[in-house]
Amino acid sequence: MKSSDIKQFLGLNALRLCMAVVLLILFVIFYDIISKGAGKISWAFLSQPPRNGMTEGGIFPAIVGTFCVTVITAVFAIPFGVGCAIYLNEYAKDSWITRAIRMAIRNLSGVPSIVYGLFGVVLFVNMMQFGTCILSAGLTLGLMTLPWTITASEEALKSIPNAYREGSLALGATKWQAIRTNVLPYAVPGMLTGSILGLARAAGETAPILFTGAAFSLPILPSSVKDQFMALPYHLYIMSTQHQAIVKVRPIAYGTALVLIALVFFMNFGAVVLRYHLRKQKKD
Repeated sequence: MKSSDIKQFLGLNALRLCMAVVLLILFVIFYDIISKGAGKISWAFLSQPPRNGMTEGGIFPAIVGTFCVTVITAVFAIPFGVGCAIYLNEYAKDSWITRAIRMAIRNLSGVPSIVYGLFGVVLFVNMMQFGTCILSAGLTLGLMTLPWTITASEEALKSIPNAYREGSLALGATKWQAIRTNVLPYAVPGMLTGSILGLARAAGETAPILFTGAAFSLPILPSSVKDQFMALPYHLYIMSTQHQAIVKVRPIAYGTALVLIALVFFMNFGAVVLRYHLRKQKKD
């Protein structure tokens, strides 16, 4: 056997070993959460508010709060992120300023979420005087999701061949008409996939909402975006680390973790299905 074949064999099996280790760790984590949380899942758990200091009842207000914050995050992050990506990829000239902006966006994608939480407190809670509420938390998560949305949308636009643009321009279309009719329809699957994945990450974040509006126990549902709210990540954090009867509420914590994982999984799965459906439509 040649030395190159040996290197290829060793490298391939090393990659397989790494994959097996990762899958094993994920399996152990999922097995622990599912085995300890599945017994808690019921219609009452999903549809009732918490009672008796969170030791009884369900997590319905936390589910509603998570949904409301995610909607505000989407409304803020997706239009601004897609618009910024279109400008950077289609209109902005390749200059040091544009490259610096792109580098800043990439760096912002790696900023810890706790930093966004503190920034959200200063900007939305204090300076803009929104207070600790759904709106402040949603806008903070929107800022955190924005770099992901911009990056994913710009990469989707870059994947479209320039011939699509040039063909429209050659027929007399304006630049915006070429983008709207010959670029965006083919870039939308990648844009939506990246946006949904960013929202799935935001839905599971605790630190940004910890300072901007999440409440520990709030049996009633919020009536406006200026109200405080319960959320699944913060609820899980409190139940796992701060509750005065951690052992007693541990099954509820596992049930909450399972619901949160299921929510993020379905958002990711929905992104994959949506991308496949849109791409299939374009091929047909």
